[in-house]
Formats: sequence, C-alpha cells, structure tokens
Amino acid sequence: MTGPTIRPRYSKVFLTFARNSLIRDMTFRADFIFQCISSVAWTAMNVGFYLIIFRFTSMIGQDTGWMRDEFFLFLATVWFINSIVQAFFMPNMAEFSELIRTGGLDFALLKPIDTQFLISLRRIEWSALSNFFVGLLIAAFSIYSMATREVDPVYPSVLSILLYIFFVLCGVGIMYSVMICLAATSVWLGRNQSLYDFWFYITNFSRYPMEIYNTPLGRPLLGFFVFVIPVLVVVNVPARILAQPLRPRADWEWPLAAWAVLSTIIAITVSRWLFKKSLKSYRSASS
Repeated sequence: MTGPTIRPRYSKVFLTFARNSLIRDMTFRADFIFQCISSVAWTAMNVGFYLIIFRFTSMIGQDTGWMRDEFFLFLATVWFINSIVQAFFMPNMAEFSELIRTGGLDFALLKPIDTQFLISLRRIEWSALSNFFVGLLIAAFSIYSMATREVDPVYPSVLSILLYIFFVLCGVGIMYSVMICLAATSVWLGRNQSLYDFWFYITNFSRYPMEIYNTPLGRPLLGFFVFVIPVLVVVNVPARILAQPLRPRADWEWPLAAWAVLSTIIAITVSRWLFKKSLKSYRSASS
C-alpha cells in the first residue's frame, strides 16, 4: 500500500523561487542596476514623449475623456501589468522552447508539482519590477492631480481602487494566458521565436485607449482585440474605473468590465487546456 501523495505547498515553493532569483540577481549587481536604469530610462522617455503631446492638445481624441491626468493613469496601468508579466512570466516562457530542445522538460515533468506552475514561475526577473514602482509614482501623481483640479475633480473611492486592483490582476491573467498559449506551441513547432514577436505585436494594441480604434478602419481591430484576443480590455477597463470611478461615460463600459472578467476566465481555461494538450504531445528528448 502506497503512502499519501505529497503535495507541495505552492506558496512556499514560489517564495523559494523568488529568493533564489533575487540571490542570482544580487550576485551580478552591476547588471541588475543597469537593467533597472535602462527600464526606468525607457519609461522616462515615454513620459517625456506624451508630455510633449499634451503641450499641443488637452485630450487624446475629441470628447474621449482622456485628458492628461487620466491618460497618465492609463499609462501607469500599462506599466503595472507589463512589469508583472515581464518579471514573473516572460523569462520562463522565453526558455520553454529551449527546455523542449535540450530535454530539460523531462526533469520538470518528473517533479511532484504542477508542471505549468513550475514552468511559469521558476525564475523571476526582479529588475523588470522597476517600472512597477515608476507606475506607482505616476499613478499617485495622476490621482492627486485629478482630485485637486478646479474643474470636474475626481475622487477615487475605496471601492473603485479595489476594483482597479482586481481588474489589473484580470489583465495580468489575460496576458499570461496569451503567453502560455504561445509557449505551448513550442511542443509542435520546436522553436517559436516568431510567435513571441507576435505576442509583442498584439500586446502593443493594449497600450492605447479603445477610442482611437473607433474609425472605419479601426473597428475590425477593435472587435478582434476585444472579443477574440481580448488584449484591449487588459488596460482599458481598470484605467476607466479609476479615472472615472463609478461614473462611466457610456452605457457599454460596465458590460465591458463584465466581459473582462469572463474573458479572463475563458483565457485561463483555454490556456490551461492547451498547455496540458501540448504536454500529451511531448516526446522526450531521449526517446
């Protein structure tokens, strides 16, 4: 009679991964600091670029509501989500095809732990979180500016802040799901660097307010990236909730928020199914 199956405490395993990754980064501190500086410099250039734009206009798009403070809150949301994805998931997904090619996936499959969890979180790039803290500063400044301006001040409530955090996590879930789906194709394709390029291409659409796609040429893209690959809801929904707390500018914004929750559930479910299916097709490098 065999003993009970040993199920690892996933939180403890994750903390071990986090500690080991931090030790690795601190071993090469100069490289870690340089990567942080590079990320912050890139963010600063983006801030400068949009500050120049707002010298010539007061709003991104006529009657869209995306004035300077609201738009910078939107940008902060972009940095929150992207920094989390790039810190916790991107380095692992980028190495997945190499694990398949070298046979390293064999050892992952033998571990008494969920393979997707192990593959997704075994390495953390702490330097990628530097933009997260820059986003905190930008968001705090934007919220303060919205609350203290003389015309139409906005005061975020506790509920809107909690909803914002929830939908940011939904956005992370959608982005991760897209990434794990692309990584899973490595089992069949062997090497899918072009598909990772494709991930960057499609996620670029999430970095701008949805209103810019409300044109005859842009509406097909709007529909595709809201309902098929829902990257447009990733940033737009949380940013709208905090920029206009509980006062949506259109009757479609709350249904859009509901779709963000549903699409997150669908995306995670589909990505989980595809990852498991890809493992069934995997053939050991030694076979």
